[in-house]
Amino acid sequence: MNILFMGTPDFAKESLDAIYSAGGHNIIGVVTNPDKPKGRGMKLIPSEVKKFALEKNLKIYQPVKIKNNEEFIEEIKNLKPDVICVVAYGKILPQEILEIPKLGCINVHASLLPKYRGAAPIQWAVLNGDKSTGVTTMYMDQGLDTGDIILKEEVEIGEDETTGELWEKLSKIRRKTLSKNFKTN
Repeated sequence: MNILFMGTPDFAKESLDAIYSAGGHNIIGVVTNPDKPKGRGMKLIPSEVKKFALEKNLKIYQPVKIKNNEEFIEEIKNLKPDVICVVAYGKILPQEILEIPKLGCINVHASLLPKYRGAAPIQWAVLNGDKSTGVTTMYMDQGLDTGDIILKEEVEIGEDETTGELWEKLSKIRRKTLSKNFKTN
């Protein structure tokens, strides 16, 4: 299967690693946000996903924008992905991209949708004192985390659990879910 992966933070890197480690797939490219300046010297720092992709010699794309970016959209079409897997990419995909892969675009989101659509779902779950949260895998549509749900996995949030600890727990669940869905052996 030809897979195009789109993601940026360490949370997404774990998901990319799960697909890569499952074996038997052709990761035809990795789309991540452009490097960001950090620190006193404002040195450009790559995303965790980019670091992983460089380590594994995967083709990297870092468009500044994707909406109305015909050159980028044409490049994605030419890759002929069977599926696009999106994990914490940080940009809404335009309809032209959603229509490219024959098996669709799949998003793995760190909440039990429809709760906490959009950014920072882990932080919101902790801040609001939720007793549980989870990971939702879904087909993408034009809305923000509104596509048809494929799978949900729920976990309890410990009474004193921090955002960082919950982030780690959900990262492991996401990894397990993707490993199952993309396993070929």
